[in-house]
Amino acid sequence: MKAIRVHQPGGPDVMQLEDIPVPQPGPGQVLVRVEAAGVNFIDIYHRSGAYKLDLPFTPGMEGAGTVEAVGEGVDDFKPGDRVAWAMALGSYAQYAVVPARVLARVPEGVPADLAAAVMLQGMTAHYLAYSTFPLKPGHRAVVHAAAGGVGLLLVQIAKRLGATVYGTVSTPEKAEAARRAGADEVIIYTQTDFAAAVRDLTGGEGVDVVYDGVGRDTFEGSMSCLKPRGYLVLFGQSSGAVPPLDPQVLNNRGSLFLTRPTLAHYILNREELDWRSGDLFRWIGAGELQVTIDSTFDLADAPKAHQRLASRQSSGKILLRIPA
Repeated sequence: MKAIRVHQPGGPDVMQLEDIPVPQPGPGQVLVRVEAAGVNFIDIYHRSGAYKLDLPFTPGMEGAGTVEAVGEGVDDFKPGDRVAWAMALGSYAQYAVVPARVLARVPEGVPADLAAAVMLQGMTAHYLAYSTFPLKPGHRAVVHAAAGGVGLLLVQIAKRLGATVYGTVSTPEKAEAARRAGADEVIIYTQTDFAAAVRDLTGGEGVDVVYDGVGRDTFEGSMSCLKPRGYLVLFGQSSGAVPPLDPQVLNNRGSLFLTRPTLAHYILNREELDWRSGDLFRWIGAGELQVTIDSTFDLADAPKAHQRLASRQSSGKILLRIPA
């Protein structure tokens, strides 16, 4: 089968398309013929060595396709089932072995590309808004990178829950995308001090929560956006890691809360996985959640997909198309 392989950490060019044997599912595993793979910042962290993995490896933590075979002890899935997953390595390939415990059923009416597009970023947006800081009517939230893959979904979900959403973006074009998703106000941070703008918009009070997937470039300003006892939810670091922080800073800024969540800890069991993926698929099927596909690349062009994502010029999801 064809697969992207990484033999040493580095830039996009370390990803090579190779022929390798089709893997076989072991106990508790499922072999999936991959139709589409999501491209995410965690893939860049793996490829660059920022998050270390044993070498060589096939990147990709998210995908969708059809079950080909099941391993011993798997009773919930059978060949022919349409499935999608996140938080399991190896989707940049024609076939992937995936633990059955992270697989979600994809209903008819939800295409494979949309299923692959929402498993990691969509479930991230879901846990952020429903679990890490559960939004309610009257809450005010800042969503950084509001026109990105997570951002566009998070804005829509936050509005479903009745929150007022202030989105930050880098360009006027992205501002329009964030507005279409439902953001109440959009701040172009390359033109305006976003923290000052948020303070103005809230009459100096600040917001209840900042959802920050950018990291180093926005962290300080994010704290300045918060009201006393506000929540800074740092769920990514697309601009780089945040420097070490003296916890006393949180006290000085208003007894703030800081959390660094990750999706794996919010799909700890079948019930959580089915809740989050089921909501997403139901909303997509009903036309209540719009999924924006920024671009789609062939499997061999995975390096170009990484370059597109790292440029931070994309708006929405980047996918790899996997040949049969």
